Amino acid sequence: MRLKDLHLLPKFRDGLSYLYVEHCKIDRENNAIVVNDKDGAIPVPCAALALIMLGPGTTITHAAITVLAENGCLVLWCGEKAVRFYAQGMGETRRSQNIMKQAKLCSDPELRIEVVRNMYEMRFGGNLDRSLSIQQIRGMEGIRVRNAYREASKRAGIPWKGRSYKVDAWDTSDCINRALSSANTCLYGLCHAAIVSAGFSPALGFIHVGKMSSFVYDIADLYKTETTIPVAFECTAEGSENIERRVRLKCRDVFWEMRLLERIIPDIERVLTVSGCELKDEDGFVDYDGSVDLPGLIWDPSSGAVEGGCNYG
Repeated sequence: MRLKDLHLLPKFRDGLSYLYVEHCKIDRENNAIVVNDKDGAIPVPCAALALIMLGPGTTITHAAITVLAENGCLVLWCGEKAVRFYAQGMGETRRSQNIMKQAKLCSDPELRIEVVRNMYEMRFGGNLDRSLSIQQIRGMEGIRVRNAYREASKRAGIPWKGRSYKVDAWDTSDCINRALSSANTCLYGLCHAAIVSAGFSPALGFIHVGKMSSFVYDIADLYKTETTIPVAFECTAEGSENIERRVRLKCRDVFWEMRLLERIIPDIERVLTVSGCELKDEDGFVDYDGSVDLPGLIWDPSSGAVEGGCNYG
């Protein structure tokens, strides 16, 4: 049955994190999907799934995509070992208010600096001296991240020579760098799903710029030192066999234990809360989540937004 009211969708924070699949066929089964591979058929309750990542060798039917979309599950198409990102589906919301606010903050240098400061303060867990420049804060951030690598290396007993890998020469990287890349990809996918689900743009970054996933990197960096870095070192300490798969499974468990899904969207709203950037309903932001087929209002230079349609008289 087609879902008419998208408010009935399960909230992103209540989802089951993510699922990565490859070399399989996905089809619809009632209001769920079923994953068929050489080991048989596995039903998946997509109503509670936040993100599905489709790896190489995956075939998915139109019916399966439809039920995933109706249940608010983001679909990402990715490359081998989930280290390349190719395409995405559309999130739950049909409202533009969040992306309009994000665009306003991103395009105003003074407002943008406030967002950047908010992001760094979340990473450091407290207020930063207002006299510090962004360049000075970036230097402090570099020290913070290097210390995180050093401490994780010491706890796991894994030598650390620095972050280095080549996407086009994946197997030439050492085990810990492959583990870090795999863990970060899982985190990027989850943050990407949250961003799109809430109606923000993955491309409009504040610290990161120039890529279609810049805002994904901004948000993911809030969590790396407590999630992907320790996971990667712990899994590497257990051996190099099937490192990518073991990292994905461990990340899924850690994300669930930390209730990361509950945190991402509120954290996005927190970093984008800046004085002087409030959008109002009279600017044309109507609740369209219950009317997915309506085109919305049209912009007017005097009124802000007016009813659309074919009446040009």
